[in-house]
Amino acid sequence: MSDRPATERELLRWAEALSSTAMTGLGFTDNLYERERFEEVLEIAADIRSHVVGGLDPQRQVQEWVDRIGVGVAGYVTPKITVGAVVGNEHGELLMVQRADSGVWLYPTGWADVGYSPAEVVVKEVKEEAGIDCDVVRPIAVLDGQRRGFTRIPLVSLVFHCRATGGELTPHPLECTDVGWFAEDALPDPTAGADLWAAHAFAAIRGEDVPVLFDLPRTPPWKGAPDHLEGLS
Repeated sequence: MSDRPATERELLRWAEALSSTAMTGLGFTDNLYERERFEEVLEIAADIRSHVVGGLDPQRQVQEWVDRIGVGVAGYVTPKITVGAVVGNEHGELLMVQRADSGVWLYPTGWADVGYSPAEVVVKEVKEEAGIDCDVVRPIAVLDGQRRGFTRIPLVSLVFHCRATGGELTPHPLECTDVGWFAEDALPDPTAGADLWAAHAFAAIRGEDVPVLFDLPRTPPWKGAPDHLEGLS
């Protein structure tokens, strides 16, 4: 355990962990005493977030959380799921899209859709965002978005290696500003988090037998050993 001060990323993750636990508890209990305790936990989590997110009203944040609470199974709070596609071509290049909302470049990604398997979402997202047809090879990463620092909401990213099979480069008119194929030594600027995934992605594209990257367990999960990815040297 480190005695260093908590980072903003850690504070946000702790706040989300507390709020999710409290929201789930509120979704499964009718006991007044327990509800009061869970509501107090929400207030503490909101105060933590307010110290990180400028201009945040803690009481408004608590109300937003309360408004999202369901009952029973619907009340169990889980992370959002995204699916990403590391698509390679015959030249060993990586398919990348420029996000219209942020201007950053990344491999195609999208929210998981109900009724689609993760692999089916991959094929759909690559076609929609970039105009490229692809075959899914296998998963190469399962990442905690908050722990990795590329999102402020609880999110799990499933990343698949894919091979391009056809199509023409065509950016989605609303979601993407541009799209293209890029070599490992010529990634566009700005590229999101390349130090985390680029070497692994291009190794998969070259046909190397790469492991599946995943976040190692920590003890306790909200504050443990330094962040580390299994399979990433």
